[in-house]
Amino acid sequence: MSENRTNSKRKTGIEWRAAAWATRHPLITTSVPALGYAGATAPEVTAWAAGSTVAAAIAWGRAHPDSFDQVVLPHLRNLRRRWLSATYTGPAWKRNMREANLVREHPSTGELLVPRILRLRSYSSAVETVWIRILKGQTVKHWMDAAEVLAVAFNAERVTVEKLAPRKIALIVQRREPFTYTIPAPEIPASVEEVDLTRVHFGFDEFGREWTENIADKHMLVAGASGSGKNSVLWAPLFTLAPMIAEGSVRLWLCDPKQVELNAAAPIAHRYASGEEASAEVVSEFLEDQQATQAKLQESGLRKFTPSVETPLNILLVDELGAVLAYASDRMRMARNRQGMALVGSQGRATGHLMWGAVQEPTKDTVPVRDLFTFRVCLRVTAAVHPEMVLGDGARMRGALADEIPNIPETAGIGFKVAERTRTPVRVRAAYATDADLEALVKYVLDERAEHERQGGSHLRLVA
Repeated sequence: MSENRTNSKRKTGIEWRAAAWATRHPLITTSVPALGYAGATAPEVTAWAAGSTVAAAIAWGRAHPDSFDQVVLPHLRNLRRRWLSATYTGPAWKRNMREANLVREHPSTGELLVPRILRLRSYSSAVETVWIRILKGQTVKHWMDAAEVLAVAFNAERVTVEKLAPRKIALIVQRREPFTYTIPAPEIPASVEEVDLTRVHFGFDEFGREWTENIADKHMLVAGASGSGKNSVLWAPLFTLAPMIAEGSVRLWLCDPKQVELNAAAPIAHRYASGEEASAEVVSEFLEDQQATQAKLQESGLRKFTPSVETPLNILLVDELGAVLAYASDRMRMARNRQGMALVGSQGRATGHLMWGAVQEPTKDTVPVRDLFTFRVCLRVTAAVHPEMVLGDGARMRGALADEIPNIPETAGIGFKVAERTRTPVRVRAAYATDADLEALVKYVLDERAEHERQGGSHLRLVA
């Protein structure tokens, strides 16, 4: 005969709840009593030690701001945000959770159950991450649906929800624009040996980390309204690739339908096309080169290529995909372009034939091969549906508010990408290359290429 069990309606005693809190916060529960004891037994010594510590910290911050900001300041920000702000302390946190409808009552005791903060890290005064243990019965979608309410409750501009583990999530809280500065163009590596195709520099992310990407086998799509800084994303990786471009192990095939944006790189391109008709020729030749490489790999019994002068990494860079795939007056030419880019997108990664494209309107009508781009960046756009078209279903709900980026010159190059593992939107900013930077890039490649050509290198061909 089974025992009849009932849940008690009495709450856990406050002393046990306090003990559980102390266990979760050992630093506070040990340091505060220790300071209290020291202050009671030796107040002069304690005051002298505290004053010396503060003076040393001030001196450190004045003498070497870089190391102070890197070592000490993050801990001070964490302390202030976690324990001194009106967002995450006990009563404030409970109130915010109640306003977002993320609390519930215990079915037996009636106790108010509140999601628990595990830890907090403040990367800067603009962005912080809060790790949370969510309640049983809650899902990540509950928190995503409440993201806008949480942003208002936290007095923040944006809250992004990231799933870490069962019942464990992270809230990325953006309080203000983290990018208030222009990121300079990347430095050119000293040699080909220093180029790492798996870590090509693009700029920085909202956490202050270097934004790098593995571009060895990725087709890249950059979407953004006019003036959003699409070319910053396209230009930035070329600085890292410069030694390989000069050597010939990376070849650029440039399509410039507007005959303006990519003109500066024409001298270092393997093929450069100015205008719609010439762009169609380059797309066709790019496909032919891909098919020839496929045949060469098949004859050699190889399944994939390794970038070299004999088997280079080929990049088809199209400044305005709409002009090549949708807006041109010649329908037959557009159809050939679509077919060619579809074959490149579906087969080119194995042969080192990649396509990078920029577009203002990322609809399927404009870019019918959109789903073949394996890496995408969404800068400032004009419609709320565009972030999901570029970054995937639910991207805007998860925090990719690209349509809310202000339409001002200071925001050029700012946008979102998604983390590969969690598909969480990450705010990024691409490095900006000035005219002088582009001239230096072209000069470097031409000078290095001249040396290679004197040793038997190849020559360039241009399409007018």
